[in-house]
Amino acid sequence: MAENDETIIDVQESYSKLEQYIEENKKPISIILGAIVVIVGGYFAWKYLYVADLETEAQKKLFIAESYFQRDSLNQAINGDGQNSGFLEIADNYGVTKSGNLAEYYLGISYLKKGEFQNAIDHLGNFSSDDQIIGPMAKGAIGDAHLELGHVEDAIKYYLEAADQKNNDFTSPVFLKKAAMAYEENKNYEDAIKVYERIKTEHPNTQEGKDIDKYIARAKILSGTAN
Repeated sequence: MAENDETIIDVQESYSKLEQYIEENKKPISIILGAIVVIVGGYFAWKYLYVADLETEAQKKLFIAESYFQRDSLNQAINGDGQNSGFLEIADNYGVTKSGNLAEYYLGISYLKKGEFQNAIDHLGNFSSDDQIIGPMAKGAIGDAHLELGHVEDAIKYYLEAADQKNNDFTSPVFLKKAAMAYEENKNYEDAIKVYERIKTEHPNTQEGKDIDKYIARAKILSGTAN
């Protein structure tokens, strides 16, 4: 018998066994398939009906809280005004929505402005975004809060993560510069120089890049490596 004939027979036997298995287990297979249909259908109903309705509600509430935030009325932005929800309530009650997620960002920035740095870290840590700008801004704000608390190494970590999260000429040089200055604060001039030189190489046409030479020169003087 040729090898190809043996392969065809093996495949035919496999299909026969599969058909026999299906025939003998019609009921449990039907139950499993039915359960899958229910789960998948339930998920899409939850996502596109229930969550969509919540999103509409959350957007309306967020708009009012944002207006307080824009006016620097941070207590009302965070806690509400007695009639309208603040970011805290929106984040708690609408956490599955995009607006609920955004409320966490606003909470973190609000607490940062108020000097409540651990609260800022907690809420910014709850926020997630793939946005080119707001994602790195949130990460960098965590760095700011750590720096205010004296956690310089943590601040450097978050600044570098913010710079690399979505590499661009708007946020990356800002957070690279903050990381380098934090290295200087720790008297780690060698790493500070490396980060300043990254700005010079990768972002030369930005505001940070155009005057970076003086920061490099200063760090070299402080490190004792200036020519």
